[in-house]
Amino acid sequence: MKESYTMPKITIDGKSRELASGDAIQASCEDLGVPFGCQAGSCGTCVIVIESGMEGLASRNELEDDMGLKDNERLACQARIKDGDVVATW
Repeated sequence: MKESYTMPKITIDGKSRELASGDAIQASCEDLGVPFGCQAGSCGTCVIVIESGMEGLASRNELEDDMGLKDNERLACQARIKDGDVVATW
């Protein structure tokens, strides 16, 4: 019997996109309406608030750590999805 595989999904303000595990979420977030400035992790324009599924994202990188984000915030230009569903707002 073949197991079905569900791709990780990011949902921003009620709209969703599927991604492959390990993908950067930037393009999907941009498609879902998140604004971007520098796209390099230094301006903070793309900060998203994770409502659920933080464990579905890879750990913060140094740029995100240096930004001084709250525990439930991530930079959409830097975050990568691992597995599961992530629900966020901006």
